[in-house]
Amino acid sequence: MIGIVVLLVAVLLTAITAMAFKARNGRFAASTVPAGAEVLTAADLGGALGERATLVQFSSAFCSPCRATRILLDDVAAKLDGVVTIDIDAEAHLDMVRRLNIMRTPTVLVLDAGGAISTRASGLPRREQVLAALGEAIP
Repeated sequence: MIGIVVLLVAVLLTAITAMAFKARNGRFAASTVPAGAEVLTAADLGGALGERATLVQFSSAFCSPCRATRILLDDVAAKLDGVVTIDIDAEAHLDMVRRLNIMRTPTVLVLDAGGAISTRASGLPRREQVLAALGEAIP
């Protein structure tokens, strides 16, 4: 009898953990980057910043959500003037990954026109979340 109760508690805790993880996946939040690392330049990113905003995606080679995120970000940027996307291979830029506290791929950073990190999301964001995050970054 005790074994069944323990099993049920374990299943319940697993379900709650999975729901919490799914709820946070892809949501934009304030940046958790250490002070002094909040502004990225074209030299840091290997590409020019957008006139109004830049969407920076950290991805890895075998990450299927990364491909879906790249398609989404490219589509959003194509429809908005002055917004560009930059894709960074996390494995090839470990120094930047550590500096910016990137814990998983895909991670998307939204930069304002000056390169300051406005918000970030880990996981696959939804289109409306990307647009809302850009709305915060673009005055």
